[in-house]
Amino acid sequence: MANQDYYSILGVSKSASAEELKRAYRKLALQYHPDRNKTKEAEEKFKEINKAYEVLGDPQKRQTYDQFGAAAFEGPGAGAGGQGPFSGNPFAGGGQYGPFSYTYTSGGNNGQDFDFGGFSDPFDIFEQFFGGGFRQARRPVYSLTISFADAVKGVEREVTIENKKQKIKIPAGVDTGSRIRFETYDVVLDVIPDKHFQREGADIITEEEITFPQAVLGMQLEVRTVDDSVKIKIPSGTQPGTLIRLSGKGMPRLRSSGRGDHYVKIKIVVPKNVNKRQKELLEEFDKSTDNKKWF
Repeated sequence: MANQDYYSILGVSKSASAEELKRAYRKLALQYHPDRNKTKEAEEKFKEINKAYEVLGDPQKRQTYDQFGAAAFEGPGAGAGGQGPFSGNPFAGGGQYGPFSYTYTSGGNNGQDFDFGGFSDPFDIFEQFFGGGFRQARRPVYSLTISFADAVKGVEREVTIENKKQKIKIPAGVDTGSRIRFETYDVVLDVIPDKHFQREGADIITEEEITFPQAVLGMQLEVRTVDDSVKIKIPSGTQPGTLIRLSGKGMPRLRSSGRGDHYVKIKIVVPKNVNKRQKELLEEFDKSTDNKKWF
């Protein structure tokens, strides 16, 4: 992997935030985990994404990677305390990177060993996302897809598992990758994204369009939230990209009380065509304005 781009492996940009890195890793880890995906290609992919996240998920190692590349974590000077080209780097020495150091043997797989690249025990990482007990349980995992609206309100689904019909209660506030323990198995959720609402954790972001005169003069705007519609005040002189916060109007928080916020991002629409009279009025307005930088 010395010549591979860790950012590309996780499918993120070099400016990705820590939260974006974690979301990307979690999605890929669930997809390629050997307990769920038995192909040889999945095993190799899982090694790659674990190694990439082990480096990029640590701010200091990420800084080293951005400066020196993957070579800082390869070769004899990187993982075994040898005298490689980066042996003087404190992040390149030693045989262990935080909790990531050894090969995991998957139970129930005829004793086959899965080598995850010498970095990450996947269950240590999964426990960070889903809470303790994942390692000990080794429970069957099933996937379930629900709508965004069901994620907001919570839903009860009837499913058939091992030829037995059962009802599963899904709490409000779940997201893609949320894991629910139910009897003798776990359910991992996939939430279908909504075209209108952009989700960032428990917060919601929507984009609302207004005209240039409305931005200048101010107005009342009706905004659809995940629960209902509310009217908000657009102040006179509102600038493009302004964010208006609606406190407590976001998603329910899954593991705590309360809700996230809803942020309304204002987009000012400039008309592509104006008639003669409109053009005259705009020219007159322009001439009467001392400050030409309206925005």
